[in-house]
Amino acid sequence: MTSRLRSLFFGFALATFLAGCGANVRLEPPTIPEPLINSLPMTVAVRLPENFDHYVHQEEVLGREEWTIDLGASNAVFFTQLFKYMFDEVIVLEPGANPTDMAIDALIEPSIDAFEFSVPNQTKTDSFAVWIRYRIRVFDRDGDLVLDAPVSAYGKSLTTALGGDAALQRAAVLAMRDAAALMIMKFDEQTLFTSLADPSVQVPSLATGSDEEAAVSATALGGKDE
Repeated sequence: MTSRLRSLFFGFALATFLAGCGANVRLEPPTIPEPLINSLPMTVAVRLPENFDHYVHQEEVLGREEWTIDLGASNAVFFTQLFKYMFDEVIVLEPGANPTDMAIDALIEPSIDAFEFSVPNQTKTDSFAVWIRYRIRVFDRDGDLVLDAPVSAYGKSLTTALGGDAALQRAAVLAMRDAAALMIMKFDEQTLFTSLADPSVQVPSLATGSDEEAAVSATALGGKDE
C-alpha cells in the first residue's frame, strides 16, 4: 500500500471512529414537585420564546465527542408548571398575542442565556453536571419592564446510579428544579409581585409557614442527587 493510500485509509478510519464517539440525549418533560408556597391571587401572562418548543444543544467535548442534547419542549413544560404553582391564573400566550389587550397583573418572559454540561471524561469523576442560565423579564400591566434578572441553576447526577444518558437527563431535570427554587425565593424576597398586584387584593407572601419550612421546600427542589 502506497504512502498516499495509507494516509487516506487512516484518515477515513479516524473520521469513522470520531463520528461514533458521541451521544444523542433526549430529555422528557420534567415534573416539578409541588413547592410549599401559597399561590398569589394574580393573573399573569407568560410569553415563551419559540425555541422552548424544541431546544437543542450541540457541543463537541474534548475535541472529539459530539454531544446532542435535545431538551424538546421541557423548558415550556417546566415554566408552565412553575408559574401555575406560583399564581392563581396563568395565561400562556399564543404567538402574536397582545397582552396589553388582556386583564393581567404582569407579563413574564423567560429565556435561556446559556446551557453548559460536563461529562465524566472531562471532570475525571463519575458524574454528569448541567448548568443553565435563564433570564427572567417581568413587565407590569402597562408594559413597563420592572425586572430583568439572570437565574443560574445547577444539576448533578451520578453515572453509577443511572448510567450515562439517564444521568445526564437527570442532571438537566435537577438543574431546572434548582432554577424553580431560586425563582420562588428571589421573587418572594423582592416582593416584586406584591407591588404589581391590584392594590385592592391582599397578596400573601409566596412562602407559607416559617422561614425554615420555606427553605426546606426550596431545598427539596434543588439540583443535586442525594
